[in-house]
Amino acid sequence: MSLRQRSFEPDAACPLDGIRVIDLSRLVAGNAVSSQLADFGAEVIKIEDPAKGDPLRAWQTQGVSVHWKLYARNKKSVALNPRDPRGMELLRDLIAGAEVLIENFRPGTLEKMGLAPAELHKRNPRLVIVRVSGWGQTGPYRDRPGFGTLVESMSGYAARTGFADREPVLPPTALADMVAGLYGAFAVMVALRRVEVEGGAGQVIDLPLIDPLFSFIATEAPVYGLTGQVRPRTGSRSETTSPRNVFRTKDGRYIGISASIQAMAERLFRAIGRDDVIADPRFRTNTDRVRNAEECEAPIVEFIGARTLEENMAAFAAAEVTAAPVYDIDQVLADPHIQAREIVVDLPDRQTGRLAMHNIIPRLADTPGKLRTPAPELGEHTAEILEQLGLDRTGLEELARDGVVRLFR
Repeated sequence: MSLRQRSFEPDAACPLDGIRVIDLSRLVAGNAVSSQLADFGAEVIKIEDPAKGDPLRAWQTQGVSVHWKLYARNKKSVALNPRDPRGMELLRDLIAGAEVLIENFRPGTLEKMGLAPAELHKRNPRLVIVRVSGWGQTGPYRDRPGFGTLVESMSGYAARTGFADREPVLPPTALADMVAGLYGAFAVMVALRRVEVEGGAGQVIDLPLIDPLFSFIATEAPVYGLTGQVRPRTGSRSETTSPRNVFRTKDGRYIGISASIQAMAERLFRAIGRDDVIADPRFRTNTDRVRNAEECEAPIVEFIGARTLEENMAAFAAAEVTAAPVYDIDQVLADPHIQAREIVVDLPDRQTGRLAMHNIIPRLADTPGKLRTPAPELGEHTAEILEQLGLDRTGLEELARDGVVRLFR
């Protein structure tokens, strides 16, 4: 692995400079929303518990809070306790000067805190409020706990993942949270555009985890409506195109193949020396191949299984067949294309020296995002931000002694 080493650019200009985001959320989904905004220059102020901080800090690998370092880059940390009336007043003042507020409490909690959207909009009419939850602000499940695993289970996603003769498979990552984060960042920009163009009011964004993830299996509902059938799990096969699967090579590696158009399917079978397959009535069209997928794949299994990964990829590259090796993370990081595009970069880290993480996504030609600062220490920016509200050092020290805030020393 030889990743491009990058330094942070604290003073780099970004397209969202001037947008202040107050992030009250914890764990992944809300942090994913604000992470996208922070990467493009928004001033994201994480409000953290003075004693423990965001629970992401506790998700550690060999003592390193990897999730926090990734999701909190380009952000600022203010350690403040809103349960204390003095902390709540400071929080209100911060929200009053912000463009965006992100929270992921259970529905109704913000209202119990005295921060109902209607009240916040009285003081800050332009405020965009993102309300992240598992199931949404309405509906019979609104009060249920809503971790991503539950949503991945109930959305229909897990039921479609894996093989028909085995248990459903949950994703190994916080997929529901991350998908919601992307939708949420897009929704924030839509809402801010309305404020900018119309010069008018902010609004509330109801961002449950279940709606965005369900969109990832969007064809399930219309297919069921048409057929009345619940589709089974199909492993790595597709129910719309064939051949499409993962195939084992002679040296125990795997190759993914997708021949999703007729011309590519014909090219694939010519490449493995089996022109006769396309002439066979069982495999002549895509619909035929989907119906007879196992038999259609048999010559591909034989060809790939008799050759190493390198030999297979050389043959498919020469024939311009749509095939790719199945990589583990070490192979991803070592791939020359990944390195040339700097999809992953090696950044300075206070704890480990350097830490690899994904680069800014997406890439904008004229107004790119920037890696400006590493993830903050707990309360690193408490003094900087609260001094903007008129507090002096004496006042901050008093609040720190009382546990209302935490100062970084």
